[in-house]
Amino acid sequence: MYCGSFKRNSINANIRIGFIADSNGGVGWLHGQGSDSENIDVYSEFVKGIDMILMGWNTYYQITTELSPTEWTYSDFTTYVFTHREMDSTEQIRFTNENPVTLLEKLKSGEGKNIWICGGASTVRQLVGADLIDQYYISVIPTLLGSGIRLFGNEGREIKLKLCSTQTYNGITDLVYTRR
Repeated sequence: MYCGSFKRNSINANIRIGFIADSNGGVGWLHGQGSDSENIDVYSEFVKGIDMILMGWNTYYQITTELSPTEWTYSDFTTYVFTHREMDSTEQIRFTNENPVTLLEKLKSGEGKNIWICGGASTVRQLVGADLIDQYYISVIPTLLGSGIRLFGNEGREIKLKLCSTQTYNGITDLVYTRR
C-alpha cells in the first residue's frame, strides 16, 4: 500500500533505485542538491569504525585517475584491490586476484575494526550472494540516472534488512541497515 499526498494533476512514478554509476561509469552526480551550508561530515564519523577497505579494480582506477589522481585518499587504511592485473602492492594498497568471498571470510576472522566494501558492483554482488555483508550503508542521492551500473543485480533471493538509522543532509538520505 502506498500513501502520500500529491498536487492535483501531478504525475507520480515508481522509481527504481540502486545505481552506483551512470552508464559510462561516471560518478559526477554523487553530490547533494547544491547547498553546501546543508553538508555535514558523515564520512569522518563513518571511517572511525573501519581500518580496512575492499574494492574492485574499476573503483581503484577511477579513484587514482579521476577522483583523486595526486593523492591516495584512503591512506589511513589497508586497502585490498581485486584485480587480475599484475601490480606491485604497497603496505597500504594490496592488489589481489583472490576470490572476494574467500578473502573476506579470512579477514573477518582476524583482529581489527570493521571492513568497508568501498566499491565495485561485481565485488558487492559476490559478497551479497555469499551473505557476508553485515551492514548496508545506502545513500539516496537526489538525481535520477535512468540507467547505469546497478549496485545490486538480480540476486534471485530476498535478503531481509532492519533499518538502524537514517540521516538527511543536502537532499541526501543515508540509510543504515543490518541483516535480520
